[in-house]
Formats: sequence, C-alpha cells, structure tokens
Amino acid sequence: MDIPATRGIPTSVVEKTAIRKIAIRIVPFVALMFFINFLDRTAISFAAPNGMEADLGLTAAQFGFASGVFFIGYLVLEVPSNLALHKFGARIWLARIMITWGIVSLLFTWVQNYPQLVGLRFLLGIAEAGFFPGAILFLSTWVPARHRGKMLALFYLAQPLTSVIGSPLAGWLMTHEGLLGGLAGWRFMFLCVSIPAIIVGILCLFVLKDKPSQAKWLDEDEKLWLEGALAKENKEKRGGDGHAKGGLRAAFGSGRVWMLAAVYFGFIYGLYALSFFLPTIIDGFQEQFGTTFDLFQKGMITAIPYFPAAVVLYFWSRDAFRRGVRVWHIAVPALVGGLSIPVALYMNSPAATIAVIAVTACAIFAALPNFWTVPTQFLTGAAAAAGVALINTIGNLGGFAAPYITGVVSGWTGGYQVPMFIVGFFMVLSSVLMFVLGRNTKRNEQRDADAAAQATTTTTQESHA
Repeated sequence: MDIPATRGIPTSVVEKTAIRKIAIRIVPFVALMFFINFLDRTAISFAAPNGMEADLGLTAAQFGFASGVFFIGYLVLEVPSNLALHKFGARIWLARIMITWGIVSLLFTWVQNYPQLVGLRFLLGIAEAGFFPGAILFLSTWVPARHRGKMLALFYLAQPLTSVIGSPLAGWLMTHEGLLGGLAGWRFMFLCVSIPAIIVGILCLFVLKDKPSQAKWLDEDEKLWLEGALAKENKEKRGGDGHAKGGLRAAFGSGRVWMLAAVYFGFIYGLYALSFFLPTIIDGFQEQFGTTFDLFQKGMITAIPYFPAAVVLYFWSRDAFRRGVRVWHIAVPALVGGLSIPVALYMNSPAATIAVIAVTACAIFAALPNFWTVPTQFLTGAAAAAGVALINTIGNLGGFAAPYITGVVSGWTGGYQVPMFIVGFFMVLSSVLMFVLGRNTKRNEQRDADAAAQATTTTTQESHA
C-alpha cells in the first residue's frame, strides 16, 4: 500500500505558495485546537496522583474507569457528529464542539465524588465527539493527497507537544493551592485548562473557512489550483455516476475500513495507557526507587518522553512524505512500541524507565500521522466522513479499554508490569494487521491491473477481427 508522494511530480509556483499559506494560516490553528483537546481529555491523569484520588477516595480501577468512560460518550455521537460536520461545515461544527467541551471541562473544578466524576467524563466524551475525525476531514478538504501527509504531521505535532508543554504547565498550576477561593491545586488546574477551549472555539468561527474559495488570504490562481486538484482527486474516488462509491455503505461495508479500525485500536490502546498512567507511574518512583519529586518536577519528568517523540514524528513523517507512505512507515513503529513498553517497568532507575518509555512514545507518534493518510485515499464525501469517524470510533474503544483494563489489572497484580504487557500485545497486533492489510492491498491492485490489461488485450483483438 503506497500513498502518493511528490516524487517525479513537478510542483508549480502556485502550488508551492498555496500549500505554504495553508501551512501557515490553517494548520497551526487546527493544531492549537488539537493541543487544547488533548490537554482537556488527559488533565485527569495529572490530577489523579496529585490530590484528586485522595480527595475523592478513588481506587486504581475507579480512576481507570472514570478515565475510560470518556470514550463511551465519545463513541455514542462520533459518526453522527462527523456527518453533521459534513452537512453544516467545519467552521460552525468544530466551534460548537470546542465551546461545549470547554463548558463541561469547567465543571470538573467542582466535582465532589466518584459518580459525579464518571458522569462528567461521560459528558465530556459526548461534547468532544467528532472533533478529531472532523479535524482530519477538514484538512483533507483543503490539502491535496500528495501534501496531506506533511500537513497531518504538522497537525499531529500538537499531541506530543501537549505533554511537553502541558505536563509542566499542569504541575505548575497545581502548585497554586488555595489561590482562588480556597480551591485545591488540582481543581485550579481544571479551571485553567478549560477556559482556552471556550475562547478558541469562539475564535474558530472567525478564523476557519469551510473551503479554499472562501479564503481571502488566497490569490485567485491559488484558489483555482486547490479546487481543481481536490476536485480531480474526488472524481477519481467516485464511481461513473458521479457519486461517492457506495456512499455510507462504502465505509461500513469496506473490509479495509474495519481492518484500519482494528489497527488504530492498538495505537490508541498504547497511547492512552501511556497518557493516563504515566503520571501515576512517575508518582510511584518514590516507593520503587526511593526518589522524591515535587509537583513541577513530576510534570517535567512526564514531559520528557514526548519531546523526542515530537522530533521523531516530524522526521519520520518527512521521510514518508518524500518516499510516499509505505506499510512499514506505520507497522514498524507499532512493532517497536509494542516490544519496548513492557520492558520499561523492569528498569533499575527512573532515568532508564523514562528512556524506554520515550522509545514507546516515539514509536506511537511516528505511526499515527502516517496512518491517517490512508482512509482518505479511497473514500470521499459522506463515505469519507463516515469512514474516518468509524475508524476513529472503533479505534477509540482502546481509549476506554486501556485505562480501565490497566487500572483493574494493576489492582489485581499490585503493579503495572502485567498491564504494560497487554499494551505491548495490542500494539504488536496492530503491526501484524498493517502488514497483512498492505499485502492484501498489493494483491488486489495487481489483480485489478491484470484484469485491466486482459480487458485491453481482448478489446484490441476484437477491433482487429
């Protein structure tokens, strides 16, 4: 399975300037939205070991369930939300999503017990439903396929950078115990991270445009080139009747879509097991190694694995952009991450543990942006909206399973070694499935090419006869 790259394709001046303007005007803002999104959904991981678990009387299993129930709410409205975005436009719908989740996130400041925490996490999932696949779909309507991998890599940089910047920031915010009306540090942190979502959601209405023709910052020739390139791609993905192949049925009936969803499940399982429990693992260094860190230091340590992950994400995606995305650009990182994560908790020092976790983080973030170049290569229109949402929906079952299973199994076993082996299993499985998908795709492409060649030969023979 090869995704088209720029090799051998001349790039015009208009194309270069159009893509450069999108990279400056659109991608950073959408990446900022993603930054806030990931910080809001993972803020609970910083709060839990730093006062919330004690104040609310949470067990590891309860924390895991509260973390994961977010994804149940997310899954309920994922596909409908993305279809609504396709109908009403990204500008209005993404703004609605951000403002709604900002309001729900704000309510965590005053949560009093476990049932309230679970209820708010469920509502937060409902509020955020459709944001990530909607952002992916939005970028695909602005950027032709040959440039999409590069743009998605820039967009995806926001996720590791959320931890690089957000972890120390969360630690610093939690040191402000009692600053505002006697709020506990973790409550003050929730208050501060929720407000940007509301502000940026309002700004979204003014900054984003639904399509290139509406952008005043593009020249007319740039608009014409973008619309022509995108229209040509969509036509190639449509049937002879001019409709997206199969519409919604194409997405839900596609074996490729379902296999990609299974691959994504493994990635998300690894990502959220790491995101939700890394601060707790670091908090356990005191008992495991006899080391003590203050809140800001814990935040800085949590950030360490994500800085090299951001660097690897950029250069790995850059290589994929130049070569064209290959199966190994996605499958090899999944394999490396799956094999490395169980090793982390057998290290004999905090530094060695964080170093191995950094390898896992690098692997996960190397694979993710390249993975998302695949679905929009064979789906368009409503089928693309449904397909991307379906992959994200099934994949995000891992977002529920990872924290819940990790919390339950760690409670049973008294540690995180066994849960990390489970993480490793799912990531290795994603690697295997990606290799299988690539092999099957090549086989089908060869079969179609042979059939086309045979049809051409038959037609030629008949014309000569």
